[in-house]
Amino acid sequence: MAPTKIFSSYPYSARRRRWLGMAISALVLGAWSAHAVSREPLPVVATFSILGDMVKEVGGDRVSVTTIVGPNTDSHGFEPKPQDAKALLGAKVLVLNGLDFEPWLPRLSKASGFEGLSVLASAGVKVRHMADSHQEAAGKGKGKHDHAHGRKQAHDHQHGEVDPHAWQDLANGMIYARNIADGLAKADPRNASYYESRANSYIARMKALDNEVRTAIAAVPPERRRVISSHDAFGYFGDAYGVEFVPISGLSNQSEPSAQDVARIIKLARETGVSGVFIENMSNPVMAQQIARESGVLMGGTLYADALGPADQPASSYLGMFSWNAGRLVYVLKQSLQM
Repeated sequence: MAPTKIFSSYPYSARRRRWLGMAISALVLGAWSAHAVSREPLPVVATFSILGDMVKEVGGDRVSVTTIVGPNTDSHGFEPKPQDAKALLGAKVLVLNGLDFEPWLPRLSKASGFEGLSVLASAGVKVRHMADSHQEAAGKGKGKHDHAHGRKQAHDHQHGEVDPHAWQDLANGMIYARNIADGLAKADPRNASYYESRANSYIARMKALDNEVRTAIAAVPPERRRVISSHDAFGYFGDAYGVEFVPISGLSNQSEPSAQDVARIIKLARETGVSGVFIENMSNPVMAQQIARESGVLMGGTLYADALGPADQPASSYLGMFSWNAGRLVYVLKQSLQM
């Protein structure tokens, strides 16, 4: 009986080992598949290049970012294309600026059938209203701050009375980063701590740069911190860091100043100690060059307002853009002290 018992127990043990092996393999394969699914990048669409860079910084390798309005492209006059609708349809998250900066977005969102999570990057910022700025300018008196022409065009523009360029203050950039991290975490809870950690690191770098900018600008006397810019995109920067920007145009690069406006700016530059004239990466430099030439004011170079520069340029990232703008401003302001 013993041999029979041994013989009959052998195939049972083999079957058990074989089934156990198959079960382990299935568990390993399932775990690997679940891991692969969780590691699939989250598809995110950002409305323009500055937000696209922020999402990449916060999302790291856990996100796949498509940017609708790319570097050196004007968001104000942008017209969406079919591929933009396709990208939005396939996205789980849409990150937008809001504040009427993307007037084309509702049409695009409706056309694409987007049903994912919308993240308002500017939620919680202290919004700059053009009416308040106009009243403040009027209160400072004619001659020192006579540039109501730019404010008037801002009122007439599609943005209304809200200045959408909130990212031009690093304190607001920190709010953007936190909102983006919270949005990504909501759409992808498994990686919430990853997004939070990257946002914290990103914000720490913003704080360091913010301190550098404040220290550098503080070295210039307040009465010499007045410059001319192509359009009214640096109000948040000016409010935060104590620089007065006199815009040639309103909130949009599409606005065209009148001959009277240009003459008024030239007169202002001659009489009130404007330190420099700046163009922007998406604006026509002819008007700014005329003002610099006829007023005798230093031509300050290029600032980046609504879009990043190309990938091979210093201003190809949000922090790179901010550092470049502040560096150009400080250089020109200090140069003007020696003239």
